[in-house]
Amino acid sequence: MHITVLYPLYVCQGVNSMDLLRILVAILLPPLGVFLQVGIGKHFWINILLTILGYIPGIVHAVYIIAKK
Repeated sequence: MHITVLYPLYVCQGVNSMDLLRILVAILLPPLGVFLQVGIGKHFWINILLTILGYIPGIVHAVYIIAKK
């Protein structure tokens, strides 16, 4: 008899511990999370602008950039 165990984080199979750390940083300081993922580039500056316009859009953009890798 074979029993399959489904883990709650089965949808996050491609996420490693460094990505989780970046996501936590992105929630606290969205531009820093983007910087750690892609460096200083267009996404970093877009995130700075979004964070200035509203904290939540900055977080959403940062988590999107980190998750899409």
